[in-house]
Amino acid sequence: MILSFSIIIPVFNRPQEIDELLESLTKQDFSGDFEVLIIEDGSAQKSDIIVEEYKNQLDLKYFCKENTGAGASRNFGMQQASGNYFIILDSDVIVPPQYLSEVKKTLKINFTDAYGGPDAAHKSFTSLQKAINYSMTSFLTTGGIRGKRSTITKFQPRSFNLGMSKKAFEKTQGFSKMKNGEDIDLTFRLWQLGFETQLIEKAFVYHKRRSTIKQFFKQTFGFGTARPKLNKMYPETAKLTYWFPSLFLIGLDASVFLAIFGYYFLVKTYSVYFLILLFDSFFKNGLKVAILCIITSFTQFLGYGLGFLESQFFNKK
Repeated sequence: MILSFSIIIPVFNRPQEIDELLESLTKQDFSGDFEVLIIEDGSAQKSDIIVEEYKNQLDLKYFCKENTGAGASRNFGMQQASGNYFIILDSDVIVPPQYLSEVKKTLKINFTDAYGGPDAAHKSFTSLQKAINYSMTSFLTTGGIRGKRSTITKFQPRSFNLGMSKKAFEKTQGFSKMKNGEDIDLTFRLWQLGFETQLIEKAFVYHKRRSTIKQFFKQTFGFGTARPKLNKMYPETAKLTYWFPSLFLIGLDASVFLAIFGYYFLVKTYSVYFLILLFDSFFKNGLKVAILCIITSFTQFLGYGLGFLESQFFNKK
């Protein structure tokens, strides 16, 4: 199969991010042709001027549409694409030069109709962005489910860095109308239809993620609310591990309560865990990021855990 890539990028009010992403795509060491489709999802701050600056360097198509959300915009882009393999990227990523070459090389050796890649923190990112990236990708916080664990046999691609064949898109009709967890929903439907997915470890992107603690909390809360809904839709995929962030919060509350009455074992256990996070992040990122990663890791557990509990017990829609 001769692969022809179409890169689909939905954007909403983020022209500066599109500028950085398109610049990174001009630096690919890829020898083949590829097209880039920018889908403006009802933005007030449009990216048209930025896109025009790259028209002579990239095979670019620019579409403006009413605001329907990222999932529908990705589907729209895939409907307009001329390639036979679609690559979905978020607007807040930067693509390293070897990205497309690594994807093509891996798919030639082991073709799957969908893949996902990890994310990393670029050296230019702020300390907070690096801390958020650590919290989202570290084995100590997420168990490596977002691409840091090579032993994953059935990888669930995430929409910030996801590839899918035209055939798979036509069979699944792409992303659902879910606001959160739409990429996991897509993966489960792919599996139900007999398509395989894989992790391409070397096809990573630099992912900026949310730039404030409040935005990060809101994002992780949304992730948490999605999981019980997915468990109900696909009960065979439900796992006890999805409860861990909520149990972490309950245990933390219990440790404080017990400490009031002189029982310190549980609070000491949590202290040791956060110290391990601190030292691990320190050796990887330095002191400032290490301190911030304690805040971002707690925010992640808090957001996801509360979102999960609310969706599980209080939101029956």
